[in-house]
Amino acid sequence: MPEWVPSDEIMRVVEGQTVPSEFLRMVREHRDAVALRWKNDDDTWGEWTFGEYADEVAKAVAGYRAHGVSAGDKVLLMMRNIPQFHVLDMAAYFCGAAAVSIYNSSSADQVLYLANHAGAVLAVVQDNGFLERFLKVRDELETLRTLVVLEDPDGLAPSDVLGIDRIMQHGVADLDEAVGACRPDDLATMIYTSGTTGPPKGVMLTHRNITFTAESLRRCLPFETYVGKRVVSYLPMAHIAERVTSHYSGAFFGYEVTTCPDPTAIATYAREVHPNFMFGVPRVWEKIYAGVNAALAADPEKGRQFNEAVEAAKPIVAAMDWGHATDEQLATYQFLDEVAFRPVRQLVGLDQLEAGVTGAAPIPAEILEWFRAIGIPLSEIYGLSETSGPMTWTATKVKPGTVGPAIPGCEVTLADDGEIICRGGNVFEGYYNEPAKTAEAIDDDGWFHSGDIGVIDEDGYVKIVDRKKELIITAGGKNISPANLEAALKMIPLVGQAMAIGDKRPFVSAIVTLDPEIAPAWARAQGIGFETMEDLANDAVVREEVEKGVTEVMSQFNNAERVKKVKILGEEWLPDSDVLTPTSKLKRRGVLARYDSEIEGLYA
Repeated sequence: MPEWVPSDEIMRVVEGQTVPSEFLRMVREHRDAVALRWKNDDDTWGEWTFGEYADEVAKAVAGYRAHGVSAGDKVLLMMRNIPQFHVLDMAAYFCGAAAVSIYNSSSADQVLYLANHAGAVLAVVQDNGFLERFLKVRDELETLRTLVVLEDPDGLAPSDVLGIDRIMQHGVADLDEAVGACRPDDLATMIYTSGTTGPPKGVMLTHRNITFTAESLRRCLPFETYVGKRVVSYLPMAHIAERVTSHYSGAFFGYEVTTCPDPTAIATYAREVHPNFMFGVPRVWEKIYAGVNAALAADPEKGRQFNEAVEAAKPIVAAMDWGHATDEQLATYQFLDEVAFRPVRQLVGLDQLEAGVTGAAPIPAEILEWFRAIGIPLSEIYGLSETSGPMTWTATKVKPGTVGPAIPGCEVTLADDGEIICRGGNVFEGYYNEPAKTAEAIDDDGWFHSGDIGVIDEDGYVKIVDRKKELIITAGGKNISPANLEAALKMIPLVGQAMAIGDKRPFVSAIVTLDPEIAPAWARAQGIGFETMEDLANDAVVREEVEKGVTEVMSQFNNAERVKKVKILGEEWLPDSDVLTPTSKLKRRGVLARYDSEIEGLYA
C-alpha cells in the first residue's frame, strides 16, 4: 500500500511541470525505447520509438501553427485508439492549446453541441464515417475553422477538408522552444461527462492536475522500473481512465503502448501483447472470468478441481498480500499455481501482468477475489473525471469489496450525509462555462462532492454504497442500494448484466441478461436444445436455474431489499448504447425506457 502524503508534497515534486515538459524529459532520457505499437493490415506490427513519436509531434505542431492554432485554443479529436491520436493530442499542448477527445459514437447533433460548447477551432477525425457527422452540421459550427481527416483513401472528402498530409507538411517545430507555450495552470484537456443526467459538462483539467495525478499514481504502482512496461490502449480516449492509463502515463513513465482500435478485440491483443499493466471496466474482467468458467464447464470434474483450488488459494493470497503467509501456505500456493492457475493466466495472456485495475463501475468482490486467487493481481480503483481519474486506490494489501485508501496527496472523507468528498491537486478546475454547477460540485473549502455515498473503515479503505441520486426508495419508504443488488445478481453464473428496479414500487424486481458465453455452455451441458439466446431466456429449466440463483444471492439482504422477481433477457447489452455508457455503466433511464412493458409486467 502506498504511503499517503499531503498534497503539498506532491505539489513540490511537480512544480513547473506540464504535459509537454514531462514528455520531452522522457524523450531525452529514453529516445530509443519503443513508445507506440500498432497492428498493420497484414497482421505485422509497426512501432515508433519515443524519438520517432517526438518527431511526429514536431511536424504536427508546425502544422497546427500554420493553420492558426495558438494558446488558449481547443483542438477536437474523434478517432479510435491509433498511434496518431497520441501524436495529435500531444501536439496541441506544444501550441498552448487544449486537446478535447469526443466519443466515437457521438451523433451529428452531439458533435454540434460539443464542438460549439468547447469552442474548438480545429478538429481531426479518423475517417469519412466520422467526418460525415461534422459535415451534417458544419454550417452551425460557430468556431471551427479547420477540419482534418486522417483516412480518405477514395478522395471523398470535400475540397475544403484537409488531409492529414496538409497538416504534416509544414516542416518541424522546435519542441524545446515550443514547450514554453503552456504553463502548469493552463487548461490541458476537457473530459465531457456521459450526459446521463443532462447535457454533457466539460470537466476542465489543467497541466498541474495531470502531472499531480501522474506523480500520485507513480507512488501507487508496484513497479521497480517503468520504461518498457507493456500496456494495451483500447478504451475510448474521451474517457479519463484510458487517457490517464495509456496516453499521459505512457508519455510520462515510458510505457510501451500497443494501440487497439477495436475494444472488443482486447482479449486477442492481451494474448499477443502479454501486458504488464491493464485497466479494464468491470465487464472486461467479468467476460474473462465468464470465459474461463465456460471452458471449465465443458469438463465438470476439471471445473470442480479448479474451483476447489481457487477456494483453497483465497485465504493464502490474502495472507500473502498482507505479509502474514506461512512457509506452508507459500508452498501450497506454489503447488496450486503450477498445476492450476499458471496455465489459465497464460491462456488469457495475463501471465506477465504486474497490476490489473478495475474501475468506472462496481465489480463484485467475489470476482476480484477469484482473479487474485489465480495470480492475476487485480485491484479496484475509484474516482471520476472531476478527480483527474483516481481518488482512491492501492495495488497491494487489497481488501475486496473496497476501492482502497486515498491516493497520495488526496484527502478523502465523508460529509455528514455519508457522501464521499475529497480535495487535492487532482481535483478539477471546474465545469467549462458552468460556474453554478462548479459551485455545486466544489464547496468553499475546496472539497469536491462526488455524489457517491460511502463508508470508510479503520484503515482508511473506502467502500462505495451507491450513487446519491440512484438510491431506490420503495413505496414503503425503504432506501435501497441498487448497485449492491446488481453486483449480487451478476454473481449468478448464467447472468451477464442486471439492473434493479423498485423506485416507488411495492417491491424490488430486476431485469437480467443471460451471459452470452456461460449460458450456452451450461445449456448444452444440460442437454437443452436452443437456436438463439432468446430461446434460452424463455426455457423453463434456465429460468428455474436463474431463479434459484436469485434466491441464493439475495439471502444476504433483508426481506425489504431482496429482488422478488426477475425478467430474463436473451439479448446482450453492449457498451455505447441506449442502455450502457461507452465504459459499460448502466444508463438507468435507457433501460427503463427500452423495457417499459417488461417492467410493468413484473408488477402486473
